[in-house]
Amino acid sequence: MLKLLGNRLLWSLPVVFVATALSFVLTSVVPGDAAQMMLGPQATSDQIVALRESLGLDKPMFEQYGSWLAYAVRGDLGTSTLSGEGITSQLNEHLEVTFSLLILGTLASAVLGLALGITSAVRGGATRSIVDVLSVGGMAIPNFWLAVVLTSFFSVTLRLLPVAGYVSFADSPGQWAQSLVLPVTSLAIGGATIIAKQTRDSLGQVLSQDFIKTLRANGLAHRSILFRHALRNAGVPIMSVIGVVFVGLIGGTIFVEQVFAMPGLGSIVQQATASRDLPVIQGAVVYFTLLVVAANLLVDLCYGAIDPRVRVR
Repeated sequence: MLKLLGNRLLWSLPVVFVATALSFVLTSVVPGDAAQMMLGPQATSDQIVALRESLGLDKPMFEQYGSWLAYAVRGDLGTSTLSGEGITSQLNEHLEVTFSLLILGTLASAVLGLALGITSAVRGGATRSIVDVLSVGGMAIPNFWLAVVLTSFFSVTLRLLPVAGYVSFADSPGQWAQSLVLPVTSLAIGGATIIAKQTRDSLGQVLSQDFIKTLRANGLAHRSILFRHALRNAGVPIMSVIGVVFVGLIGGTIFVEQVFAMPGLGSIVQQATASRDLPVIQGAVVYFTLLVVAANLLVDLCYGAIDPRVRVR
């Protein structure tokens, strides 16, 4: 398992490098002058040139990226061109919200999707059609639209849950849970239907194989066959889909945070984009890239735990 972890970490480094380099180039070619924005419209050309030189913006792009990367590997992502605050501390303050949405959204998707998929694979019949319909609906319905509908019904009409906002777990675990019910539900529904369809198909194929028939002929309990043998053999493609769902939820959090006015990474990206604060956008890209790399690494480790052959490849 340690060899698998080491190999995946080595493969992750080029991914982080390419993602940060590409985002740095793209943010550099966006129209606008950071020095002009920092000084305001009344600044003279001499002041703008002087600030560009002090920030290193007059240097070639690869030198700027090299300098940024040298600080980034030490945890310093620079300062915001608008607020002047450190980007790393600014993003860390918003990380709890996004992290809560991603972890709980993925867990809710996995639990609900596995339950639906297993039920559909075992019972068949109408449940197969229900999962098919739900999976199409889950992929077609945008999570931000679902968020608006859920808020209108549960918060405005029934007044059961808060309309918007976020309460930190450290301040009040109960209110933290209440503030996350609707956002997590909005994110989880679509992913759950996709996981349910993959679970149903993978588990159905395994249940029709000869070794399952042999286990049944030997009198092994149905529950043991299902959870200890069939589900384990169907686990690799299911884990792949759960990993894809997690990555998809990263984009979904940006919209859901806007609907529920939650101070997460998505909200800070939206504000930075509107104000053309490019260093903050670059820093957020680093955080999102690391989340994707961490998710893929965790999925690979789950592969190794489910299928020992993966560890020796």
